[in-house]
Amino acid sequence: MNKYIQKKLIVKNRKRVGRGISAGGGKTAGRGTKGQKSRAGHNIPNRFEGGQTPLSMRMPKLRGFPHKSSKSKVIRLDQLNAVKGDILTEKSLSDAGLINVGEKYKILANGKTTKRFSSIDVPVSKNVSIILLERNIA
Repeated sequence: MNKYIQKKLIVKNRKRVGRGISAGGGKTAGRGTKGQKSRAGHNIPNRFEGGQTPLSMRMPKLRGFPHKSSKSKVIRLDQLNAVKGDILTEKSLSDAGLINVGEKYKILANGKTTKRFSSIDVPVSKNVSIILLERNIA
């Protein structure tokens, strides 16, 4: 058991500087002699470049408006054959693995579908809506 007794950790007290010449850290107390950093209250911002025009002011400003809208995922008509059931909703598309829930998407008139849907509750292009109405699917 004596093997496992922990040794005392050596913790030195920090040296108090600026307490006289004989104390070992007196007079300038490790700050050097002159200059802004040797004075009291010398906090300089990290971005300060010594009077040179700061980088943030040298860079050109951004113009225009941010483009927040992302592209919609395209679903072709022939991919709708994978949808189970006769109701076309976002959930049925995600169950078929065509989209992720919350993802932007739109059904375009590429290819042909053999399925008939009783109701459609998803965004479709104008051509798709015409095709589905002509075939009396919707």
